[in-house]
Amino acid sequence: MLKNRKAAALGVLVLAGSLLAAAPAQAASPSAKPTPTGDGAKAICKRLPKTQEHVGKALDRLGGDATVVGSVARLEQRVTNAKTAGHTEIQTYLNDRLTFRKSLVTTLQTRQNDLKAVATWCAAQGQSTGSGK
Repeated sequence: MLKNRKAAALGVLVLAGSLLAAAPAQAASPSAKPTPTGDGAKAICKRLPKTQEHVGKALDRLGGDATVVGSVARLEQRVTNAKTAGHTEIQTYLNDRLTFRKSLVTTLQTRQNDLKAVATWCAAQGQSTGSGK
């Protein structure tokens, strides 16, 4: 019985080793995509209205009051509630999420401004802006 266990363990190790050895071969598979030759401007211009809408909705949600799920104000209220309840670990966790969410607002505002410049560029180039579907 001990020999069977050793043989089974050895078989598992051999199988695992063969799978690991095959991994680099999979990385160089023929399904790998070539490096891009352009910047994707046509596709970016086509998706622009949907992208602007998506960023705008996210900023509206983040800027909402404490009744809006996902807003900075709602998370601030939760941090305050955790502090009042004496839940220090929860307060720390939520406060870290709040820090990220506030930075997300800044990032999305920058992106929104960048998209305005992209819209101007697309119009100057005669690129159509579609519905993004």
